Amino acid sequence: MNYQTVGTQQFALFLSGAALFIIVPVVIAVIWKIRKKERFTSILVGAAAFFLFAIILEKPIQNVLVFPTAMGLPDHSISRFINARPVLWALIIALFPGVFEETGRFVAYKTVLKKYRNRETSISYGIGHGGFEVMFILGMTYIIYLMYAVMINTGTFGTVVDQLKAVAPDQVGAMNTLASQLAAFSISDLAVATVERIFAVLYHVAASILVFYAARDKKKFLLYPLAIILHTFMDGIMGLNMAGVITLSPWGLELVCGIFGIVTFLGAYCLLYRKDSFRAENNQPENTLRENNQA
Repeated sequence: MNYQTVGTQQFALFLSGAALFIIVPVVIAVIWKIRKKERFTSILVGAAAFFLFAIILEKPIQNVLVFPTAMGLPDHSISRFINARPVLWALIIALFPGVFEETGRFVAYKTVLKKYRNRETSISYGIGHGGFEVMFILGMTYIIYLMYAVMINTGTFGTVVDQLKAVAPDQVGAMNTLASQLAAFSISDLAVATVERIFAVLYHVAASILVFYAARDKKKFLLYPLAIILHTFMDGIMGLNMAGVITLSPWGLELVCGIFGIVTFLGAYCLLYRKDSFRAENNQPENTLRENNQA
């Protein structure tokens, strides 16, 4: 199959995207550290918890249940049942990140960050979680786009697709579609991805605040399942759109998710973070609590 050549503009956009999604999260983390005089511990724990719970644990289990052929496994009755029902499919793929990522936050606060009781820990964790997700998913994606673009222009992409036919023939169509998308990639596509990540990071910070207080105060434990529900709802909107149950343009989808992310962030920030009561409950001055966070 002959593939359309990827132009210079597309290469520039892929390079810009890779740099944007890798460098900016690091800059934000550094600025937050300097402004709040915090160590990177909470940020790194947030990144590590995302990698463990979302990438190592969640994705393989989800793929075995819903997308077995993507892992080279035979299809089975459960996956066929789920994939034949778009609403259920959207719910399942949204519930997995909701349960695993919010549980990862809760476990991190209860274990590694158990002694970190000042409210800044919640935002530090959210920056680590959301920032690493941006770097790992989008940063790496744009690097892969660059690699594929080079392969298309040098004529080696077709060889890879031919080899794929023997081991995963169901993936050939997706690869051919991707080649077409890379050749037609525009600044609008990069803008949509950028806006989507901004709202996603806002949500991750908000969820980190919710679960932080759920882990620190038994009276607020219900904030943990609330975070799961909110996460599932947000991803569920995107899942329903992917399944064709609802039809939204890329910018329409970002508008809905943006409103949801902003409202969730403002609610968590204003109702919990700004009204933090742990200093009063523990009868400790701010400096003492900050020293605990830097342990």
